[in-house]
Amino acid sequence: MHFAFSEEQEFLRQTAQEWMAKESPLATVRTVMETDAGFDADHWAELAGLGWHAMAIPEEYGGAGYGFLELAVLLEEMGAGLLPAPFLSTVALGANAMLLAGSEEQRAAILPGVAMGETRLAVAIGEDEGPWSADRVATTATPSGDAWSLNGTKRFVIDGHTADHLIVAASTGAEVALFGVEAGAVGMTAELLPTMDTTRKLADVTFEGTPAIRLGEGDASEYIESLLRIASVAIALESVGGAQRTLDMAVAYAKDRIQFGRPIGSFQAVKHKCADMLLAVNGARAAAYYAAWALSEGNDELERVAPLAKASCTEAYFHCAQENIQIHGGIGFTWEHDAHLFFKRAKSNELLIGAPSQHRALLADRIGL
Repeated sequence: MHFAFSEEQEFLRQTAQEWMAKESPLATVRTVMETDAGFDADHWAELAGLGWHAMAIPEEYGGAGYGFLELAVLLEEMGAGLLPAPFLSTVALGANAMLLAGSEEQRAAILPGVAMGETRLAVAIGEDEGPWSADRVATTATPSGDAWSLNGTKRFVIDGHTADHLIVAASTGAEVALFGVEAGAVGMTAELLPTMDTTRKLADVTFEGTPAIRLGEGDASEYIESLLRIASVAIALESVGGAQRTLDMAVAYAKDRIQFGRPIGSFQAVKHKCADMLLAVNGARAAAYYAAWALSEGNDELERVAPLAKASCTEAYFHCAQENIQIHGGIGFTWEHDAHLFFKRAKSNELLIGAPSQHRALLADRIGL
């Protein structure tokens, strides 16, 4: 295994960095995060024009036919820039849910719109229990003519209030299946939640006799487990980008801030904080990159490295976000400074789709502890 990105992938990274710096600086992020939609429609269209939506979608469905490693590059840079857009929900999760569970006809109906940036998706699996797990699905699906009828509530659905289509896990009584629901369907309500991290929107989605179409056939438990792994790796990659950004912010400030006639970075206590942050970032990056490789290759190790990456990378991000505020001192605690934006995203990533302790429990189960 050659554990490095290709020249083409590094060019994609450079392009992403340049676009983020020009079109979505943190000043713009602050503006967009105050809106209910949580994203800029013009920016979303620009990303489609760059081919980012289509990156990991097969060519037969209008995509570019690349793999998850290209998506990994984009997710890391989006995490570094706190990009307020439904990319994780639509491209990383929704499109993969369709590829896993959808029939050929269903994929052909939905995925070209995703690739063009015309269709936004949301995956609704978690409920009151929190983590994504097939055995915790309480939402029910009952046959209704040629379709199905859903009843139940999904919690903390990423971009659930703006998605054009939702992919919902529900129990048929005999098994768990995935269903497609159109936004605005009868009996469906999506409530935008007040959250600490306003750069990423979450919603509670309730179904009361809502018509739905079943995706594919048979039990979807394995698909849900696969989506949990994909989500874990995607959030880990975002967290690495955010952790690196907070380290860069802390080091730059430590060089510039003068106290007692010298840069604060020359003091041993600050040096130690920055060194610990660097170790955390490098460890997280190794875990996230290995998990991304395992996912792209379909390697059996994914079931172990995905929960490891989710737990370790989100904890590293939160540690770095905390230390960044500490190094900045009083200014780091203010609303005007950007440090709190990363702190809030770090805590959100840590808890999203299950806390680190829950993912370590998954890891322990999979290695037989």
